[in-house]
Amino acid sequence: MKSAARTVELLELLAARGDRPARLQELADALEVPRSSMYALLQTLISRGWVRTDVTGSLYGIGIHALLTGTSYLDSDPRVRVVLPLLDEASQALGETIHMGRLDGRDVTYLATRESHEYLRTISRVGRRLPAHVTALGKALLAERDDAELPEGPYEALTPHTRTSRETLLADLAEVRTRGYSIDREESVLGIVGFGFALRYDSPAQDAVSCSVPVTRLTPEHEERIVAVMREIRGKVEAAAPGAGGAPHWR
Repeated sequence: MKSAARTVELLELLAARGDRPARLQELADALEVPRSSMYALLQTLISRGWVRTDVTGSLYGIGIHALLTGTSYLDSDPRVRVVLPLLDEASQALGETIHMGRLDGRDVTYLATRESHEYLRTISRVGRRLPAHVTALGKALLAERDDAELPEGPYEALTPHTRTSRETLLADLAEVRTRGYSIDREESVLGIVGFGFALRYDSPAQDAVSCSVPVTRLTPEHEERIVAVMREIRGKVEAAAPGAGGAPHWR
């Protein structure tokens, strides 16, 4: 069990580093294991495609099998299959970037994205994790939960507009519940506003969809249109999403 936990911790560490490969000693220090043990574990994972190394054998990064496993996760999820064509519908109707995300602890993981027809620089992509409190997706899902579940701050700031205190975030979530959807006004990316809608086929909701739009394109009329279209998309997803009967109820 200890070796299995260490393997998972190593893969998560490499994945979190993204395009920054690690050296053997860095990994051994980070996980507090002997250098020889880390080397043996790395060689096993390299042989199975979970870790890759450069031509010198001194740098390590996440391997292609991590991608294959992640793709299998998406392919096997019936809710994702339902949402994908409706993300296409929203994208075509609005011409903006549309996301689906799932709450994962204190973060949101992006499961699907449909890019805007116009240039839009965001930091979200399939498989990316962001703190729930900075995103429209995350705040829509946090609002579905009891306030007591919200941890004490301060919270990480990604922009000067991020809500970093528990009090300001709680006030924002109260507005989300009243309004029926969340708004991220440049809290995760400067120049980008997001609108998030929880998908209530689970209770509490685990998934949400959102629309991201540059501030420069966000007129009152366009905002009204985004909310109307995304509400309609949410209704279609919730009506079409498979129930628990006959399918595993994952936790």
